[in-house]
Amino acid sequence: MDPADHLVPPGRQPATPVARAAGGLAFTCNGVDLVARPDGSLWWPRERLLAVADLHLEKGSWYGMRTGQLLPPYDTRATLSRLAQAIEQTQPSIVLCVGDSFHDGEAASRVDAADAGEIKRLIGAARDWIWITGNHDPAPPRQWGGQASVELALGSLVFRHQALSLPLTDTAGEVSGHYHPVASLVVRGRGLRRRCFLTDGTRLILPSYGAYTGGLNARDDAVARIFDGPYDALAIGTASVHRLPVEALRRDAELMAAK
Repeated sequence: MDPADHLVPPGRQPATPVARAAGGLAFTCNGVDLVARPDGSLWWPRERLLAVADLHLEKGSWYGMRTGQLLPPYDTRATLSRLAQAIEQTQPSIVLCVGDSFHDGEAASRVDAADAGEIKRLIGAARDWIWITGNHDPAPPRQWGGQASVELALGSLVFRHQALSLPLTDTAGEVSGHYHPVASLVVRGRGLRRRCFLTDGTRLILPSYGAYTGGLNARDDAVARIFDGPYDALAIGTASVHRLPVEALRRDAELMAAK
């Protein structure tokens, strides 16, 4: 995906300053220096805050109960393993899960004992662990600890699960999840879909972090209407993050036609 780094239309500059950062791509949202990490987590160095969205723990077991089609029951373990690695690498003071951490209200009862122990260990090791409530988990389970909140205001940013549909009216920027954005593009004749962050410099939508989560095209109208003007995708590659203007992305129908 490296060639995609240069897909910036003539006369157009990225919406916010960009610089390479160790383990990810540094960028600015509402005056705050952040890092989009290649595992899909967001790192705020000044606050030592690590944020992830849409873990959807136990989606696999829910899907099996709902459809009778069994999936390998390792999505929770895979997601927790990736999160544990991110925590080990960043050593955060605050871990913030930005909604839909659990796929449904009964998910906690289906968590394997070993996975439950890992959740408890991760929460216990953090100075602060905050569950932002989501549409899938309006009441996150209490047995493992952490604090639940509808949103979190910190500095010049507000974290909530779903972006407000109306234009922001105060000076706070917004960080949200919910949409599971993916960037679709063609590189060297190949159609690619990659999880991505989306930002216009004031708002930021995080990618889904869960192992069994689908994705919504970054140019879908449901996403585009959130931003007041052009926005960029910070697309996740194998071990790096690449910034692309929305004009460089394809709609899914265009991607299928390119195959």
